[in-house]
Amino acid sequence: MNPSAHETNEEPIVLLIDDSIDVHRLLAARLRNEPLVLMSAESGAEGLRLARELIPATVLLDLDMPEVDGFEVLRGLKDDPATADIPVVVLSGLTASQDKVTAFDLGAIDYITKPFDITELRVRVRSALRMHNLVQMLAQRAQIDGLSGLWNRAYFDHRWEEETAAVARHGRPLTIALIDLDHFKSINDTYGHPAGDTVIQGLAAIVGEETRASDICCRYGGEEFAIIMPDTAPTDGVMLCERIRQSLKAKQWARHPNRQVTGSFGVVGVSEGGNVNISKEEWLEKVDQNLYKAKKNGRDRVEVTDLSGAPVRLADTG
Repeated sequence: MNPSAHETNEEPIVLLIDDSIDVHRLLAARLRNEPLVLMSAESGAEGLRLARELIPATVLLDLDMPEVDGFEVLRGLKDDPATADIPVVVLSGLTASQDKVTAFDLGAIDYITKPFDITELRVRVRSALRMHNLVQMLAQRAQIDGLSGLWNRAYFDHRWEEETAAVARHGRPLTIALIDLDHFKSINDTYGHPAGDTVIQGLAAIVGEETRASDICCRYGGEEFAIIMPDTAPTDGVMLCERIRQSLKAKQWARHPNRQVTGSFGVVGVSEGGNVNISKEEWLEKVDQNLYKAKKNGRDRVEVTDLSGAPVRLADTG
């Protein structure tokens, strides 16, 4: 997945947690024209469960609820890293100053007392959604490589751990590719670093064009790129890398039109149901070995290993 693919045009989810059916009916009617999806929970316990399941853009939270009250819900949301950044707007009939202080101390961003003015509520919900969007945007930008526009190494490390853990649990296919630009230093030395930057950006653009939204495309470091391909067998991963390799080789470069740029590819993966008993670090060592093998065997080629032992059905990747 490219960072741009990570963004979505789907309407944000607002989760209302309140034990009053009347409040649910009122907000469903009065917020129906707002660009949001209103989800409902009628108890604190249900609200916490839905918040962890849906990761809404904003939570509207009543405080005075039986069993699990709003304060406990607020603590639960802020103690969980998955939900800690969700803006919480309190909607409560509790008007005591201490209740408001406690709510804000626990992490609420706003406090609206019942009965509330619906126009004011709309404005405050919009404000909470804007805050959520800004937080999401800043968090995403912190994980984007500034030169290539792809995900950076920190994001790669996070997602690689997630994807290898999923393979270990569910036995689903997974493939990873490392790409290294051939003779990249000579491009910088001969044509200057701006030319080298253009090559990195050009390869990033090709990677973005050839990959799917589900693929995780990263600048691994320097002139190296990584592509994590969930639910992809090595044979399919090699086909993707072949398209990237050929597109890169065929590309014309304005700064050096007579200088061809190529890349070497190391690919390692597991087919569906394959039994892989290696760590995520060992997996990366194997893909790095294949990348080295591609370099040693003449560059501008793909070297692949299926960890499940299945043959890779591609006659020649060179």
